[in-house]
Amino acid sequence: MKSLTHGLIGLALAVVLVLGFGCGKKVETPAEKTSIDIKGSDTMVNLMSALAESYMKSHPGKNIAVTGGGSGTGVAALLNGTTDICASSRSLQDKERDLAKQKQITPQELVIGMDGLAVMVNPQNPIDTLTMDQIKQIFVGQATDWSQVGGKSGPIVVHSRESNSGTYVYFKEHVLQKADFTPQARLMTSTASLVQELATNVAGIGYGGEAYGKGGNVKMLYVKKDANSPAYPPREDLVRSQQYPIARPLFLYVNGQQSGLISDFLNFCTSPEGQKIVREVGYVPMKG
Repeated sequence: MKSLTHGLIGLALAVVLVLGFGCGKKVETPAEKTSIDIKGSDTMVNLMSALAESYMKSHPGKNIAVTGGGSGTGVAALLNGTTDICASSRSLQDKERDLAKQKQITPQELVIGMDGLAVMVNPQNPIDTLTMDQIKQIFVGQATDWSQVGGKSGPIVVHSRESNSGTYVYFKEHVLQKADFTPQARLMTSTASLVQELATNVAGIGYGGEAYGKGGNVKMLYVKKDANSPAYPPREDLVRSQQYPIARPLFLYVNGQQSGLISDFLNFCTSPEGQKIVREVGYVPMKG
């Protein structure tokens, strides 16, 4: 009888201990989640902030925090489990997909819009059009004077994003065809700072999301695939149809299939209301 009593007491204590731990910090399930962290692309910071603000207005009690740092920073955060959503202006690289597999992370990709990557100069620069090859020559350092690409004589001052930027990676792969940027390129921490620099530097040239080129502070050039092709500006319909040669998708990445708050927010981003915000911020929605 004594051992039975001790056994019952032990069982009771075990139940109390289990219940005690259960009364500690509550673990949020996807359905109960009330906050989302979004990290990544500087190009997409304004867009994601606008989407988050609109969503929170119609969903009281929900919080969405948006930070930049570059697409590479967002991808790293996704792979390290320190963000719910990665915003990226480039697709995942093979080495990142391999690392995700090693970490048993399953990236799920969602395209929420398109971006025309504009080549920008100071408004006083007489150049209006460049071919893709001329752009490459400038940014790899083969063309160092504006007279070499049809402009007035004078040095070309190249501005680029930093290497952790998805804009940098996309431009290097698709425009420079993986060649290295000229060592003389001035590296800018954001597209906004690059635009600000070009607004006061008559000799400068740079690149960035078309949305940042609006407002008259810089001139966005027409781009030709080659010397015999038509020249296109980074206009919405031309970006969506990819007639404009430097057009790219804008991605959101999450780990695995989502439900609850994250799923609802992702659906909002591609809804008519969300796509209206994509256009209002200056990017190209998935449908006209």
